Amino acid sequence: MKLQNRVKEEPNIDLTSLIDVVFLLLLFFMVSTTFDQQAVLKVDLPEASAVDAPVDLAERLELVIDANGLMFLNDRQLVDSKEHTIKAAFKEAIGDDRDLPLILRADRETPHHFVVTVMDVAAQLGFSNLSIATERTIGSEE
Repeated sequence: MKLQNRVKEEPNIDLTSLIDVVFLLLLFFMVSTTFDQQAVLKVDLPEASAVDAPVDLAERLELVIDANGLMFLNDRQLVDSKEHTIKAAFKEAIGDDRDLPLILRADRETPHHFVVTVMDVAAQLGFSNLSIATERTIGSEE
């Protein structure tokens, strides 16, 4: 019995479809991933039921915004409500000390963009302690 010698062929695997599947999986995971955004500035909202001891005015910055958008930094009126004016006022008031608490008091009728502008300037300057002042309502416990 004579057997024929067969020529052995190298196995050929087509990787094109495998690469396509891996690429589609990669795209799926990239698109479906949620990205966690960290806030640049931590905002501590005061609790309405607790009353803290008042902080000496020399040890804090207090920015008040009235209903028309006029701003007052530690009872001194700012020239306007533009970003560079707020930056200059903060720098003049505190110098390089960014650890002072910044208290933001805004009238309930104040347009939102004034508050956002102040918070953005505070973040750019590196303030780490920002509080938004609220009024405590009496008798609202129902």
